[in-house]
Amino acid sequence: MSFKVSKNTCRCFVCMTQSIGPIDLVMKYLNKDFREACRWLADENNIILQSSAITPQPSDLTPQTSFDASRYARFFERPWLNEEARRFLFDERRLDPRVVRWCRLTSWKDKQGVPWLQIPYYDREGKLVGIQNRNLVKGALPRFRFPQGAQCGIYNLPVLNLLKSGDELWITEGCSDCWAMLSAGHKAIAIPSATLLTQDVRSKMADGGSHSSLFTLHDSLGITFHMYPDNDAPGERLFLQLKELLPDLVHHQLPPSYKDFGEYFVRKLRS
Repeated sequence: MSFKVSKNTCRCFVCMTQSIGPIDLVMKYLNKDFREACRWLADENNIILQSSAITPQPSDLTPQTSFDASRYARFFERPWLNEEARRFLFDERRLDPRVVRWCRLTSWKDKQGVPWLQIPYYDREGKLVGIQNRNLVKGALPRFRFPQGAQCGIYNLPVLNLLKSGDELWITEGCSDCWAMLSAGHKAIAIPSATLLTQDVRSKMADGGSHSSLFTLHDSLGITFHMYPDNDAPGERLFLQLKELLPDLVHHQLPPSYKDFGEYFVRKLRS
């Protein structure tokens, strides 16, 4: 099997007559149709996929729905963790309970009895702007669900209000690594995944004219930025993209046997 990263294609010289892309590969290897393959790729990469992305529709027939924070805010006033959530957070991830409380993680079960972890996203002022629901059944799909209009850009923005002059701020890929970094005693934020570095997220990081941008924090408080990229190609690409926005971002290398900081935290720092 040969992969060509520059064109995002692959080819098996035994069973393929030509190169194919990611969607075709999923369709062929997992025996899925086009729609199922798109959904599988979205779930695996934490991408918010609207139905119109699969079946194009006239824009005037599909108005955008804004996120109704008032509908969900009460869920996080008194967070509650079911047995599956406690096992995931404390037994598997070995997180500090203070971090779980700070992040206001809560849980619920749907009508089919599937347990979900509910992860709130707040802006720097503490306003609820989005929710990420994580399936707690291993291997089940979909892995993630997002309410209509949820803005799941930079995670844990309220921590910026706790920064002091000369502090380190760690940038992680995904909420799980962010929880691990917080549990290790560091101040941290997260990009949901390597595929979600949107223009809005970029502007919040590097717009020197924005009061709340990370670039401004670097200039005003001397904050230094650090990152352990995931031990894979998307992780390194994310670091390079962030490096363009934050030139002083410091690269830290995980040992080869660890796929991400969350695993490193569990196996090394907590051992």
